[in-house]
Amino acid sequence: MNTVISSSSTRCPVETTLGVIGGKWKGVIIYSLLGGTKRFNEIRKIYPQVTHHTLTLQLRELEREGLISRKVYNQVPPKVEYSLTEFGRTLEPMLLMMKEWGYLYEERVKANNEVVEEEPELY
Repeated sequence: MNTVISSSSTRCPVETTLGVIGGKWKGVIIYSLLGGTKRFNEIRKIYPQVTHHTLTLQLRELEREGLISRKVYNQVPPKVEYSLTEFGRTLEPMLLMMKEWGYLYEERVKANNEVVEEEPELY
């Protein structure tokens, strides 16, 4: 998805952000690259649920958006590395806040489930 927005657009900035990094895998791909450069298979090992095809598409879209860079080494077998661009690094504070919120949410859900499990059955 290549997001092009005109200067006269009245689109919500949150909608713009989600249009660029939204979806199931883009945010976690970017998050994994916060730790440094990774090869394709390293990312696959972190997220084995993502298919080869989907990961390829998501990486291409992130590269097209200018958030990651792709470096190809001229060797056999081919070696390709992905890293965040300077612009991609601007997402770090937001992703770290999302990580913290995710922890809070998981704790809340766990606490609510424990309360539900402790209630006696009424039938």
